[in-house]
Amino acid sequence: MIKQYETVFIATPVLSEAQMKEAVAKYVDLIKSNGGEIVYEENWGLRQLAYPIQHKTTGFYYLIEFKADAQFVDTLELHYRRDERIIRYLTTALDKDAVAYAEKRRAGKTAKVEAPAAPAAETETNE
Repeated sequence: MIKQYETVFIATPVLSEAQMKEAVAKYVDLIKSNGGEIVYEENWGLRQLAYPIQHKTTGFYYLIEFKADAQFVDTLELHYRRDERIIRYLTTALDKDAVAYAEKRRAGKTAKVEAPAAPAAETETNE
């Protein structure tokens, strides 16, 4: 049965930009090669961790929303566990309310990106 999932993983902060893109591409390709469909991707960038993990205080966060078969999640998480670049991950199944919320959140992000910046208020100086 095809369900919609959301996975967030934290990659080690010692990766270069190219290495991070390669790690993301690996998991996107894994999802697609196992019959999944990528719904949305978002790079959250380098962020501070709430507590140290493996003596690291920062990490690269990445979100992927996808549709796949239920058995595929075990395969994906097995790959996360075997990859030493990934220090934490979380995969959740989205119910209909979570899917609706995610769509609304994505629409809000695109509206913010497409909205033009407000013009700066002009100030006059009296000399």
